[in-house]
Amino acid sequence: QVQLVESGGGLVQAGGSLRLSCAASGRTGSSYAMGWFRQAPGKEREFVAAISFSGGTYYADSVTGRFTISRSNAKNMVYLQMNSLKPEDTAVYYCALGPTVVRVRAGAPDSWGQGTQVTVSS
Repeated sequence: QVQLVESGGGLVQAGGSLRLSCAASGRTGSSYAMGWFRQAPGKEREFVAAISFSGGTYYADSVTGRFTISRSNAKNMVYLQMNSLKPEDTAVYYCALGPTVVRVRAGAPDSWGQGTQVTVSS
């Protein structure tokens, strides 16, 4: 069983930055992909970014050029640096972990975190 704990959410003005972190513990396996999703009020959960175990990165069009996903395999951590934030980025952000980046990108990971709120004011 894998546990994912997100941190780093909060309230920020439009144009500002936040850095989300996600710590993985438990039986993660020898190699795994990780990613971030978000869910705004009244909307479905959507893909934001994913990273393979070897460091290959993938982004939703809406965040490309503004968000950067990275990871530390030694620390079992994944990060999401969010710059130039917009009010439409307001959502609960969820960390995800799965055996492959294809599974994670498809929204079918093995584990989800509990979520962290990001609010961007205009």
